[in-house]
Amino acid sequence: MSPLFYAGLMLFCGLLMGRLAKLVGLPNVTGYIVGGLIIGPYVLGIVSSGMAEGLNIISEMALGFIALSIGAEFELSYFREVGKAPVIIAVLEGLFAIAFVTAGLLIMGFELPLTVILGAIASATAPAATIMVIRQYQANGPVTKTLLSVVALDDAVALIAFGFAVAITKSLTNADGDLLMGILDPFITLLLSIVIGVVSALILLIPMRFFKKTSNRTCAVVGIVFLTLTLADYFGASSLLACMVLGAVFTNISQDAASVFRIADNLTPPIFMLFFVLSGARLDVTLIPAIGVIGVGYILLRVLGKLSGAWLGAVISKAPKTVRKYLGWALVPQAGVAIGLTLVADQVVPEYAPRIRTVILCATLIYELIGPVISKMALKKAGEIQESTTAPASDAHAG
Repeated sequence: MSPLFYAGLMLFCGLLMGRLAKLVGLPNVTGYIVGGLIIGPYVLGIVSSGMAEGLNIISEMALGFIALSIGAEFELSYFREVGKAPVIIAVLEGLFAIAFVTAGLLIMGFELPLTVILGAIASATAPAATIMVIRQYQANGPVTKTLLSVVALDDAVALIAFGFAVAITKSLTNADGDLLMGILDPFITLLLSIVIGVVSALILLIPMRFFKKTSNRTCAVVGIVFLTLTLADYFGASSLLACMVLGAVFTNISQDAASVFRIADNLTPPIFMLFFVLSGARLDVTLIPAIGVIGVGYILLRVLGKLSGAWLGAVISKAPKTVRKYLGWALVPQAGVAIGLTLVADQVVPEYAPRIRTVILCATLIYELIGPVISKMALKKAGEIQESTTAPASDAHAG
């Protein structure tokens, strides 16, 4: 059968399972992953492992647009308005998650390259489920306002940390590598990614000036994302960081930024759905019994890191008491970016890739099941959800 047949099948599977997930009060992304798992090679076998691998280009496209949307949140005027607290909290909760997972798994006896990659992925948070709760219950107050700013920064911290983790892992697994280059490599990768992202943003200004029709602008947005991904891969930079920088620069230098990012939002639903269904299809359930200790360790250590970092960041930035106490609990969910980083890990540490993918996908299912409930409880205890609020839930994006 043609790959297009399987892509169509996965979209319908995603639609069905997303609706079922919504009916039982779970995020759509959970339904997509479960749907992919069911039709994938390790359960029903409708989609073979070869076919899942053959559709990897969809994952690359999804990652590019996810990173672009993260960068789009970096409006300097907005961050000047909200102050330094969200920046300090986002950096510390991300770094603490990395430190707790990496150190904890090392103490438990797992290999250094494996723990470094898992530690970097631990930094990522999925804001979609949390934002869905905020909208559904019309939450408002210091915790909610700080949270919305923190989630805009959180995945950026994760992408930068992952860029460094990849470079460190490459130097660890390459015994013949030069020590100085091993130290410099993360900084070179970061610099290259920034340069490619900035250049891409400047190039995108040109078609935005001469083409005003939505159809033409759609082609320009897709084209620049594809070019950025390709250039980053060609020069050995981080494609995710480059696309994030593209979004961040463009949103601050172009008056057309809002309309451009609306175009991207309209393009991405089928790409994101395929991405998550594919991720579920690649989940090797036969590995689950063998990853019990590392899986439980990752889940618990990451939560402890997020809670500790968010608390310390709130204390340092002199945030209100409710922010110190409850913000960290709303950062538990994890999905889109974390899953995407497992695909990058396939190329960096192929010998650990199945374990990394299984740990992250299993953790994602658990986090997405309990995350919205925990977020609701935290916001309620903070006094930012009123008992009488019964507003209907909004659909969440991939996150």
